[in-house]
Amino acid sequence: MTTDPQPDLKPLHPVLYESAVRSALLEDLGRAGDLTTDAIVARDAQATAWIVARAAGRIAGLEVALCAFHLLDTRVQSEIRVSDGEDAGAGETVAAARGSARAILSAERTVLNFLGRLCGIATATRDLVTAIRPSPAKVVCTRKTTPGLRALEKYAVRAGGGANHRFGLDDAVLIKDNHRLIAGSVCEAIRRVRRYVGHMVKIEAEVETLDQLREALDQGVDAVLLDNMPLEMMAEAVGLAKGKAITEASGRITPENAAAVASTGVDLVSVGWITHSAPSLDVALDLQDCGLPIADCGFLKPLRIADFD
Repeated sequence: MTTDPQPDLKPLHPVLYESAVRSALLEDLGRAGDLTTDAIVARDAQATAWIVARAAGRIAGLEVALCAFHLLDTRVQSEIRVSDGEDAGAGETVAAARGSARAILSAERTVLNFLGRLCGIATATRDLVTAIRPSPAKVVCTRKTTPGLRALEKYAVRAGGGANHRFGLDDAVLIKDNHRLIAGSVCEAIRRVRRYVGHMVKIEAEVETLDQLREALDQGVDAVLLDNMPLEMMAEAVGLAKGKAITEASGRITPENAAAVASTGVDLVSVGWITHSAPSLDVALDLQDCGLPIADCGFLKPLRIADFD
């Protein structure tokens, strides 16, 4: 399977993930800290850790994960060897860290939980993007994310070559079936929305039939979500909407049928499971005693906080 890295992937600003990582550490350390590590490991002990991908996959979230070391001890140094948006082979070392053995061991599970989760999402997205080639359609995620981790999981989708749908309810209007039910029709739902939102807000309407699609197009919506349509109907819907609205396919899209869905000509292939059910990538931390002062470990550098213009 040929895959392309994402060299232009913009890193997350630390303000978007430091609080989540801090919360995870607090959850793990509880009221008394790491009883096991603090009892066994001397306060001044130093160690080198290698973070390894046990299975092949797309990397995402290394800076997020490595932040856990830094939050426990700012003197911990690290090196990223496989960048976010690139693929790692099974057994490949993706990062290294050097510093307080206590900090490294106490942060280990938090580091691996974040990294495995985000790499799993990136890998699932990458595989779907590959599956729909050579279609120009984009794979997009949804709001079906882990509470509190949406910005990170949507970043992982981008690392996998996908794109993001709205981040929250305040991004844009998406009229779903229950909104349509309460309003009485697609047209009435759109009319109510237009009276409420400003001119900068885009409007998308979910439709299940061609008649509903025609109603939405007549109202000049920006996008239509073609929900659980048979492929033949979806292709007809794309033809009706061409030049009038962006088309988004949604509903029970899998790696097996994604290419057929994309072949209908839709602009977007919307998939919820890449964030709510993607299996985590198997990653591990291998500890090794260095025996050298930190400054002498030449292959390491301070934890990188990305530059932002």
